[in-house]
Amino acid sequence: MNLESICKQVEKISRKTREFILYERKKFSAEHVERKGHNDLVSYVDKEAEKRIVEGLRKLIPEAGFYAEESKNDRQKQGLFWVIDPLDGTTNFIHGLPCFCISIALMNDSEILIGLVHELNFDECFYAWKDGGAFMNDNSICVSQALTLKDSLLATGFPYADYSRMKEYMEVFDYFMRNTHGLRRLGSAAADLAYLACGRFEAFYEYGLNAWDVAAGALIVKEAGGKVSDFSGSDNFVFGKEIIAANSNVFDETLEVIRKRF
Repeated sequence: MNLESICKQVEKISRKTREFILYERKKFSAEHVERKGHNDLVSYVDKEAEKRIVEGLRKLIPEAGFYAEESKNDRQKQGLFWVIDPLDGTTNFIHGLPCFCISIALMNDSEILIGLVHELNFDECFYAWKDGGAFMNDNSICVSQALTLKDSLLATGFPYADYSRMKEYMEVFDYFMRNTHGLRRLGSAAADLAYLACGRFEAFYEYGLNAWDVAAGALIVKEAGGKVSDFSGSDNFVFGKEIIAANSNVFDETLEVIRKRF
């Protein structure tokens, strides 16, 4: 497969879907919100956006399966398959906050081949393909060169449904709050990873995430020169519901802080 060519086609699909999402945002109201679970919101915009993305990707690679947030049936995790979040940051979207993304990854078994994260409000499209580098709107990007945590700005996500590890989470939060430039919580893990890849953050960590939240961003971080793992330092970050990502200089320090407390 020509991964670069496929990635550019995925970008076109994302840009068309962006037009739909932003158009619907202008007339969106709370009456369109549904609840999938505790603090887990969805709307017709998520569902229709996913439908449009799936239709475009199916034409691109007919043999590939899908693992998508809003399609609970036929979720494929083997062979060649797309991992899709049509609207990462749905709560932000519902409340009119300007950080929500389309996230699309192509995987072959456990290997991520393509990743795209499109922040829709600022029209910043981050993408990468395996061994091809990382880009934002056709410009090459790389992680920051900060050397230590004390010189770093971190991103995280607050637990919104799984509170089973709150004690450990707050201990980590306390340490980073006291020993870094600070922490930010944007409400979109996909954006957190993309912003890390282009040097706006030095590290990101969160638990309770799904594959569609992180698969695309994780590849972009790696191709931008960063490192990614789960909380134990292993590679189970796509389906393992926990992730650490950082530039290569502060990754080990970040991992050690989290591993000690989790």
